[in-house]
Amino acid sequence: MPTAKRLICVGHAALDRIYRIEAFPPEPTKVRALEHVESGGGMSANAAVAIARLGGRVELWSRIGEDGAGVAIRAGLKAERVDVRYVQAFEGARSSTSAIIVDGRGDRLIVGQRDAGMPSGTSWLPLERVKGAGAVLGDVRWLEGVRAVFGSARKEGIATILDADLGAREALAGILGSTDYAIFSAPALREFAPGGADSDRLGYVLSLGPRHAGVTLGRDGYLWREQNGMGQVPAFSVSVTDTTGAGDAFHGAFALMAAEGRQTADCARIAAAVAALKCTRLGSRAGLPTRPELDAYLAGMKTD
Repeated sequence: MPTAKRLICVGHAALDRIYRIEAFPPEPTKVRALEHVESGGGMSANAAVAIARLGGRVELWSRIGEDGAGVAIRAGLKAERVDVRYVQAFEGARSSTSAIIVDGRGDRLIVGQRDAGMPSGTSWLPLERVKGAGAVLGDVRWLEGVRAVFGSARKEGIATILDADLGAREALAGILGSTDYAIFSAPALREFAPGGADSDRLGYVLSLGPRHAGVTLGRDGYLWREQNGMGQVPAFSVSVTDTTGAGDAFHGAFALMAAEGRQTADCARIAAAVAALKCTRLGSRAGLPTRPELDAYLAGMKTD
């Protein structure tokens, strides 16, 4: 049964404009789009939507600008039943936007823009709300916010899940000290942690404080290590349209399952299924399943 406790996602929210083309050209030219969608994006925002689709109660703590993109970001989240009371709009700031080109194989090129002048302070965050949360998920696009919220969660004994992606190598060691579940993308793990095999790199991550270290490997599934052992969940076989946001979906589903008290292997298997289903539709959110859709998929499908 879904947890009655609310989850908190803290980090990045954006507006994505996604174009599907047949194939990337060998040189710059004009290419006709086969399909175009405008959709909410951002690591923690997408994770929050994944949680809400699965029936979880979730609020997003994030920063946007007082602009048209910010209005669209907030509206998209509200439509998905994500609590946006703590999505702060700053006057004069520009909301994050991305142009994403997806080819016929589901591979993508992302051109993103984030306002370097976006206020990074955390004095407005309602940290008292961390107490009683089912879990806290954060990404590395707002390091000050993640540090503040994870610190409060650690004091309250609330589980923390880190979406460890590229772009925060120097800051990760400090954040991992207040992280329970550190889930890396493969490029981020290989950039951050020394070692040859991914399992060795995950061992290094564990030495910095988390009780769980894992890495999403795309078509090769999910590999993790904990102090008492390790495991791997294979990817689910689907017809891939767009991989944008698959990692975000994985993190959101994993956080919800962890908050429900499920074992690690079950959390990973369910999160892998949610990520796979996301990949069947264009955009970061269209393919995200509801809980009944997820249950039906898991009952009827096999992994590779």
